[in-house]
Amino acid sequence: MAVSVSGPDKIIGHRGAPTLAPENTLASFRKAAMCGVRWLEFDVALTMDSRPVVFHDADLSRTTDGVGLLADTTLDALSGLDAGSWFSSEFSTELVPTLEETLDLLATLGLRVNIEIKPDPGRESATTEVVLATAKTCWPSNLHPPLISSFSRTAVAVAKNEAPDWPRGLVVDRLPADWKNVANTLGVAVMLPEITHLTEPEVRAITREGCETITWTVNELHKAETVLSWGARAICTDIPGDMVKAFL
Repeated sequence: MAVSVSGPDKIIGHRGAPTLAPENTLASFRKAAMCGVRWLEFDVALTMDSRPVVFHDADLSRTTDGVGLLADTTLDALSGLDAGSWFSSEFSTELVPTLEETLDLLATLGLRVNIEIKPDPGRESATTEVVLATAKTCWPSNLHPPLISSFSRTAVAVAKNEAPDWPRGLVVDRLPADWKNVANTLGVAVMLPEITHLTEPEVRAITREGCETITWTVNELHKAETVLSWGARAICTDIPGDMVKAFL
């Protein structure tokens, strides 16, 4: 299934609008929507009691006042943590959102979503199964289905089985030598390589294979203009508001 983006949909808010509000929080998603963004990326991982929450790191300390690993923390314990003060006292009431809360908000805002699955080692299948079961329950059928992406090939393979009609993407630092075989085997609609080493021939090759390119994390206008001119369908950026203004 192709993702087919155009216009402002070329701009994807990376974890919301992380220069305006703490990343991967409901405040960050609201800020991104206020900037005119139509598509957001966020990360999902499992707590110790297998609840899907929107969180990037394995460790709690960078973006909350907690300590230890997310995988060793229950949802109840996580729900008591401050997920905003590290960014600004203005956001001291922000919590780590559940996947359900996040999807409910983004559906209400009418936004498209890229759910990046961030499984702990050994929990790739379990994480993907829980995330997909939750998302299929929460996400309205009349909206564009979420793009399900991950660095984990196992996670993408499980997503193919659990939600075959939803588009899938493989996230990579560099385009691997076997990417064509992987794309065909996993049935991915999108390759998501990091911007630093991405080249025009790679983008055009991805397009020839019937896939789309979304690259991350693009925070300079000239780089955004360049990679989109190569045929990339979208960029993921920390400054979505600025990028939307530039591409209106």
